[in-house]
Amino acid sequence: MNLKQAKELVHGRLSDKRYEHTLNVKKMAVKLAKIYGEDEERAALAALLHDSAKEISKDEMREILRAYPQYAEGGEERPAPVWHGVCAAILARTQWGVTDEAVLSAIACHTAGKPGMTRLDKILYLADMTSAERDWPGVEKLRKLEKKNLDAAMLAALKQTNDFVLSQGKPLDPMSKAAYEDILARSGKNER
Repeated sequence: MNLKQAKELVHGRLSDKRYEHTLNVKKMAVKLAKIYGEDEERAALAALLHDSAKEISKDEMREILRAYPQYAEGGEERPAPVWHGVCAAILARTQWGVTDEAVLSAIACHTAGKPGMTRLDKILYLADMTSAERDWPGVEKLRKLEKKNLDAAMLAALKQTNDFVLSQGKPLDPMSKAAYEDILARSGKNER
């Protein structure tokens, strides 16, 4: 699947607001890919497809997770807000011809993170949190940080997300906690 096909696919699947978010994530992902020497086309493809399952029903997502347990990454056991990324990666792999494991990984973990995140995984995670339309308290600080130090930005972003989820009284995805602890343990290494 090329970028034009991906753009057409998601445009037909997403509301105008979600499509605009997707285009903003693509712009930010490409910008971060340039900074960190990551392949810009891969970053753009992952960004275009990251929310491609966001607006399907929980029942449809559940069906996808059950149909492809080998790709479901914990599936229904994980909190429902992370399902859409995993489902988007499954659809990209099984229906849309995406074979690039790095792109599929970034799509699958863009909401919760995971231990052992690659640079592309981190770029998409951060681009989703800091895309142009985002205006949560602290987003400007994170936008500056992500351009200087990928791991420091990931720690800040995961802490922000995890604290928010817990403050809402919702269950924290175990992958988010594991991602934070993994990056913290490795943070002596500079990604740049």
